[in-house]
Amino acid sequence: MKLDIRREQVWVAPMSDKSGALAEKLEQLAAAGANLDFLIARRVDKPAGRGVVFVTPIRGPKQQAAAKKAGFHKSESIHGLSVGCKDAPGYAATITRALAEAKINLRGFSGAAVGKRAVLHLALDSESDVTKARKVMNKIA
Repeated sequence: MKLDIRREQVWVAPMSDKSGALAEKLEQLAAAGANLDFLIARRVDKPAGRGVVFVTPIRGPKQQAAAKKAGFHKSESIHGLSVGCKDAPGYAATITRALAEAKINLRGFSGAAVGKRAVLHLALDSESDVTKARKVMNKIA
């Protein structure tokens, strides 16, 4: 199966757990021309009343400046890999099993299928893990 494998720089920002907080952050990115491939936002347990948002990509100086103004920073601890592929039953299981057999522990895993395509986002702990995971993905392909 043909895979589109790309390294992702994950940007992260804290936010208030209130109506409109996420919209404010995303509006600032949109105004700078950011066309996001991935975003996930969620509430955090501690401290109460807070949330966090993760996005990718942020490209170029204009988008980076807008992201920083909105409270985003490049994550130093989340190393991302995007895997685009044809949607097929069990494909996420195949990928996660191959990574497990290579002794690669995922920090996070997200995926979605739209039409006949799927995109999986792997969050890893280090650049070394990204390199290993890319090799595993190339073997699967």
